[in-house]
Amino acid sequence: MRLIADFHLHSAFSRATSRDMHLPVITRWGRWKGLSLLGTGDFTHPVYFQEIQEELEETGDGLLRLKTGEANDPRFILTAETSHIYTQGGRGRRLHMMIFAPGISAAQKINLRLARLGNISSDGRPIFGFSAKDLVKVVLDTEPTCLLVPAHAWTPWFSVFGSHSGFDSLEECFEEETVHIRAIETGLSSDPAMNRRWSALDPLALISNSDAQSPAKIGREANILETERSYPAIIAALTSGDPSRFLGTVEFFPEEGKYHFDGHRDCRVCFSPEQTRQHAQICPVCGKKLVIGVLHRVEELADRPPGFTLSGAVPARHLVPLEEIIAEFFGLKGPSRRVRQEYLRFIEKGGSEFQILLDLTAEELRSFMEAGLVEGILRVRTGAVTPRPGYDGVYGQVKVFTPELPSSVPAAPADGGQLSLF
Repeated sequence: MRLIADFHLHSAFSRATSRDMHLPVITRWGRWKGLSLLGTGDFTHPVYFQEIQEELEETGDGLLRLKTGEANDPRFILTAETSHIYTQGGRGRRLHMMIFAPGISAAQKINLRLARLGNISSDGRPIFGFSAKDLVKVVLDTEPTCLLVPAHAWTPWFSVFGSHSGFDSLEECFEEETVHIRAIETGLSSDPAMNRRWSALDPLALISNSDAQSPAKIGREANILETERSYPAIIAALTSGDPSRFLGTVEFFPEEGKYHFDGHRDCRVCFSPEQTRQHAQICPVCGKKLVIGVLHRVEELADRPPGFTLSGAVPARHLVPLEEIIAEFFGLKGPSRRVRQEYLRFIEKGGSEFQILLDLTAEELRSFMEAGLVEGILRVRTGAVTPRPGYDGVYGQVKVFTPELPSSVPAAPADGGQLSLF
């Protein structure tokens, strides 16, 4: 069974998150996106965990579904993110970690244990003063079948390899618990190709998730698995490194992530790693130190050149979200009522966002969509886009419709534009 999964998102109980992020709305958007599996997010928060127990029912395989849902709704897997602020190796560290749990009972036990170690009620992403290594030990001592994953592993401020508070290796961070780290989340500002430049990550699965804080952002990155729909099978496929079971990931163009390049937001300075080195990491406007982004940090640790390809690696496909393509086509900035109306019209005709962006042929798209929009989607499929990198918390932009691009896209594959990943 092919499963398209977004494991990392947040509820309405996390800071800076939409009040709409409740399970019925999350379910509906998951269906529109074409996802078959969603992380609940935030199961450590007591009020949200009560909602999970009231609104979801267990399916007997370690997964859950909405009690009032439809037959084609996505299933849920219990996930949460924790924040860790502590000192290790003489430096302040700040890391975010993901937890996967095999059902309500396991999540309850984890919550009881974590409640004794910190305040789990203050935020959907609770903040702890103990290390990420200790989290691994605490969770696995409580429930050995849980999976723990360093979240958005390269983000400057809160990640295992981040430039401001991270480590130079997994072993430095997790010490004797490193053996239990079988995957990392690449984050929006990096993609698998960037990560594969560092041979130390070869044994690890590279997973991609949305980290969504509003419904429309769900599924902006995702994982495609070929496996039965059960918790043990999903975890096994996700961590297998086997391209016949972990079929691939759906990615942002990493330039669109808000920490891809270096820079200083207040001064509107955006630098490539080479420019940053030329300026000795100092902002030329204010004289303060630049925020070192993900690409720069990858280059610091990489032992392989750009463009390196790892034989047998899980493939990745880069997308631009459908609402962004629609907004650019109509000359609108950001989400609007017009964009949402067009989006829902296309979903009704095309089945789901992933079907539209990846599966439907050009002829099928033209049957319900303006020719210019079809051209934009085909350009995204072939990578014929113009990225402007994000930096220091400012999202980048990927331009699909630009004068520099040819008026016609490269010839579609023989299958009419359908991608082999699906």
